[in-house]
Amino acid sequence: MERIVIVGGGQAGASLAARLRAKGFDGAVTLLCAEPVPPYQRPPLSKAYLLGEMEEERLYLRPEKFYAEKDIELRLDCAVEAIDRAAGEVVTSRGRIPYDQLALCTGSAPRRLPQAIGGALGGVHVVRTLADVQALEPEVSPGRKALVVGGGYIGLEAAAVLIKSGLTVTLVEMADRILQRVASQETSAYFRALHEGHGVDLREGIGLERLLGERRVTGARLTDGSEVAADLVIVGAGIVPDTALAEAAGLALDNGIRTDTSGRTSDPKIWAAGDCASFPHGTGRMRLESVGNAIDQAECVADNMLGAERDYAAKPWFWSDQYDVKLQIAGLGTGHDRVVTRPGEGGAVSFWYYAGETLLALDAINDPRAYMVGKRLIESGKSPAPDVVADPETDLKALLRA
Repeated sequence: MERIVIVGGGQAGASLAARLRAKGFDGAVTLLCAEPVPPYQRPPLSKAYLLGEMEEERLYLRPEKFYAEKDIELRLDCAVEAIDRAAGEVVTSRGRIPYDQLALCTGSAPRRLPQAIGGALGGVHVVRTLADVQALEPEVSPGRKALVVGGGYIGLEAAAVLIKSGLTVTLVEMADRILQRVASQETSAYFRALHEGHGVDLREGIGLERLLGERRVTGARLTDGSEVAADLVIVGAGIVPDTALAEAAGLALDNGIRTDTSGRTSDPKIWAAGDCASFPHGTGRMRLESVGNAIDQAECVADNMLGAERDYAAKPWFWSDQYDVKLQIAGLGTGHDRVVTRPGEGGAVSFWYYAGETLLALDAINDPRAYMVGKRLIESGKSPAPDVVADPETDLKALLRA
């Protein structure tokens, strides 16, 4: 009876545990969750849940009874403090647990503001866990002033929810434009107009110098010398892989926990999946922060823990909901040299990323048909001519048969 221990109660950890049972593994499976609640969805936290449109139980990936029915030992509120590789044990806040194979699904952690610039003041929040959002919820009330630090998807989604909740919102982005790290100028321009149209005071190319206030935030001084009032601050400055356990255990790191194509780390008994894992991709390495990757990679790792020996082939896809707009992303636009704009119906639009004549990715805005076709084209390695894609008279589905 082999014992598999999974560290991390997020999407990857829950998916890995379920996959082991689905594939017929009948040994012991222990899922260690640092939080006091069962594994849950993170994307709705800062949207439907914060808006009061979703109850906590609906966040759960599976009912708690599922784990008992599948004989998965679910240990809640059980933080892992260390990995004893020599003994083959994890050291937890509740004692030691032996393993024959160990999966690290530790996810990622939000970047926080340094204490030196006011990061420890009351009213300063990050949005990552259920506890984070529950702490933020009482502060979100009409008429209050909010400052959002960071113009990536986390910051923009937070700004949209705050506006819908009746707050006044200022958003600052240190880079020249919002979404600069992850999207084209065309996509940035679309969402800039969207947020400004909803009343967000959006300031690009301006950073945060420091927060103001004694015990609680009252405002902020920005790098251009201006000051803004703020009753609360949301820090949406990105996330970093949670590699502390792996690093302390001496595992190889490379922008995350370094794995081979199967998900195995530098220790043959230890695997990694999800936001924390860095894996081979093309001529380099990649780490993906998405629900889709967490599920697919975790299931691949589960199969390989059972001897499948299959390589993980990433199929990147993402989404973001802001106001009444749904952005769906397929592929990775890194290295693109051209963006083709395709208008859709009813104000929908999609932006197609090319490197030369090769289709790399697309951003589909309120255009599920373009997303579906583009995703399938990218995954099948097909690249329709850019001018054909740009022509609104082109039947997109016909491109799949070409």
